[in-house]
Amino acid sequence: MLVLTFTTGIVDAVGFLGLDRVFTANMTGNVVILGMALAGGDDLPVLGPALALGGFFLGAIVGGRLVNSGPADWVRASTVAFGLTGVLATGLGVGALVSTPTEGTVWAFVVTGVLALAMGIQAAAARRLAVKDVTTVVVTSTLTGLAADSRLAGGSGASWPRRLLAVALILLGAAVGALLLAVGGDAGIGLGMLVAGVLSLVVTVTGHVLHHR
Repeated sequence: MLVLTFTTGIVDAVGFLGLDRVFTANMTGNVVILGMALAGGDDLPVLGPALALGGFFLGAIVGGRLVNSGPADWVRASTVAFGLTGVLATGLGVGALVSTPTEGTVWAFVVTGVLALAMGIQAAAARRLAVKDVTTVVVTSTLTGLAADSRLAGGSGASWPRRLLAVALILLGAAVGALLLAVGGDAGIGLGMLVAGVLSLVVTVTGHVLHHR
């Protein structure tokens, strides 16, 4: 789940910097951007965040349908869900390397919607596993738990290493995504999605093998 949190940072950096200020995993950001845009905010996008919200919602439905009938553990459906996320992200990465998704084009909107769908599937599957404070797509609750349960706040300080790692890894992922765009230029969008997709597939295979052991 921590590795998937890292990939979330990558795809959100790619979406925000390369796909016209759109988050494909952090839906709170999209809701805020969309609200400001509808109120006439400074040249903020409307269609991109709306597509991302719709894609993520649909993906969460698909992910829920896959995993909700099983126990709150890694099951075969978890492998399918995380594998589907990895395949979609990898496929989009390859497609973006072949044809760069330019802001405002149909292809860019397709990439936004499908990538958000993939992240919705991941979020639903991760939610079913219920690793505390590691949703893989947001860290607001993680930061809240880190602070509210700390010894400074009168708590036990339990789980602080995992919570801190989740925050650090989404931060590092975002930095990696931004660097790929800075170094790779137009190819950085595809490279970012490709790296995220391959890592998701590695997590899928690892989780599946460990579960069967």
